[in-house]
Amino acid sequence: MTSEQIPKDLVILVADKNMEFTIKGLLSRPKALGVRFLANDLFVHPEQDTGCLLRSHDFLRSFINRYAHALVMLDREGCGREGSSREVLEREVEDRLSRSGWGNRAVAIVLDPELEIWVWSDSPHVDSVLGWEGKQPDLKTWLRSQGFWDAQRTKPDRPKEAVEEALRLARKARSSSNYFQLAQRVGFGRCTDPAFLKLKAALQDWFSEEPP
Repeated sequence: MTSEQIPKDLVILVADKNMEFTIKGLLSRPKALGVRFLANDLFVHPEQDTGCLLRSHDFLRSFINRYAHALVMLDREGCGREGSSREVLEREVEDRLSRSGWGNRAVAIVLDPELEIWVWSDSPHVDSVLGWEGKQPDLKTWLRSQGFWDAQRTKPDRPKEAVEEALRLARKARSSSNYFQLAQRVGFGRCTDPAFLKLKAALQDWFSEEPP
C-alpha cells in the first residue's frame, strides 16, 4: 500500500472559524487529551451550523476511504433546530453519516447552546485571554453584576454574549485566536460539559496514547 492509500487518522468538519481554532488548540495538546499525535485535516462548512447539521454526510462522503474517522461539530444555537436537544441532533447527524458509508467511524458533537460554553471555567487564563487580567472586579464578578452569570450556575446563561461583552469592555478585538489560546492554555481536568466529555472520550477511544 502506498502512502497515498494509507488513511489519515481524522477528518474534522466544523461550523465556523472559532471552532476551527478551538479544535486546533485542543489537538495541539494530545497528552492532555490522553491521545497520541493525530494526522488530521480540518474543514469549515460554508453553511455553518445548519450545513453541519443537515449536510455533513454529503460534505464528508468523498473522504470515507481517506480517513479512519470523522468528527462533526456545530452549535445547537443557530442550527435551525434549537427546539431539539443536543443528544437528538447528534444522533441524527451520526445516523446520516453512518448510512452514507462511515458506519460507526464518525461522531457528532453539538455544543449546547454554543461554543462559548467551553470558554467559561475557573481558570485564570480566561481572564488573561479575554483582556481582564488584573482588573477589579474580576471578570466573573463583573459578569454576575451585569446579569450575564447567575450566581447559582457554573456557566453564564448567555455564554457568547458574555464573551463578546467582556472583550468589548476590555477593548480587545474579537478573534479566533482567542479561542486557540484558550484551548491551548485552560486545563481539561475539571471540565464537565457533556459535549466536551463526549469529544474527549471519542478521541481516546479512537486514538489512545501509544504505550511507552
